[in-house]
Amino acid sequence: MLTAIIILSVAFAALLAAHIMYRRQVSRTCRRIAFIKENDTNMRLLSDLDFSELNELEKLMNDVIEKSRTTALSAQRSEASLKKAISDISHDIRTPLTSLDGYFQLLSEAKNDEERQRYTGIIRNRIDSLKAMLEELFLYTKLQNEGYEPELTEINFSQLVFDTAFSFIDDFSKRGMEPQVDFCDEQFTVNANTEGVSRVIQNIIKNAIVHGSGNVALSLSEKSGKAVFSCSNSVDNPEEIDPGKVFSRFYKADEARTENSSGLGLSIAHDFTIKMGGKISAELEGDIFKIEIRFDILDKGKNND
Repeated sequence: MLTAIIILSVAFAALLAAHIMYRRQVSRTCRRIAFIKENDTNMRLLSDLDFSELNELEKLMNDVIEKSRTTALSAQRSEASLKKAISDISHDIRTPLTSLDGYFQLLSEAKNDEERQRYTGIIRNRIDSLKAMLEELFLYTKLQNEGYEPELTEINFSQLVFDTAFSFIDDFSKRGMEPQVDFCDEQFTVNANTEGVSRVIQNIIKNAIVHGSGNVALSLSEKSGKAVFSCSNSVDNPEEIDPGKVFSRFYKADEARTENSSGLGLSIAHDFTIKMGGKISAELEGDIFKIEIRFDILDKGKNND
């Protein structure tokens, strides 16, 4: 009997000690959680005792804390990016608005028809620039809506590429550029949106004209059952271009911002292409920057004019 009492007493003492240590560990964990909550720290929860339940709980809580830190860091970066974007857009809009005010003043003081026509033309160009920027902002916002899906139909991709590319003849001429064009004779039918494909090609070519240093090459071909349009151009400062970021919103390799642009052109091209089920990529080899879009061919040789 005495032996049984001693055994029970020892067992009770052991359980009591374990219970006390368990409560102390829980108390320490609570204090650490409170400290982590109130401070910007990389501290993690560590168990001083080998209790499997506590270890599992602290592991799960560390995962939650790490996820919360990642989310907070991402939110901070997004906020910083948004603030910069707002600042950039404000600058881009303010610049032509300021010049408009000055040219309207000059127009009101013009002494002859020649001067008035000149200032009227400049004002029209500034208004067109602003209009284009606002349209890009509107389109970008629409593409960010997860519920927005462009209406897809069978379109003659080849003809659309040809028409859109050659609408830039005057723009190339003004820049002193003579693009190398390599379009195959085949007609490719794809499932896409006419306005969307046209906008994508426009934005890609505009980017080459504005940021290219002279040599521009346009091509249309078939690769593995896909209709492929590519635009490549030489650049003066390839080290300033990050192909992995060119499709990010408001990305501009040239911080000098000498062109009136929202910085959304390639982001819109990317999002529109993806929305239509196509693929888009960018690469940089030496001083040649290249963008390529690809769509599955539905019926090669079919022309849907």
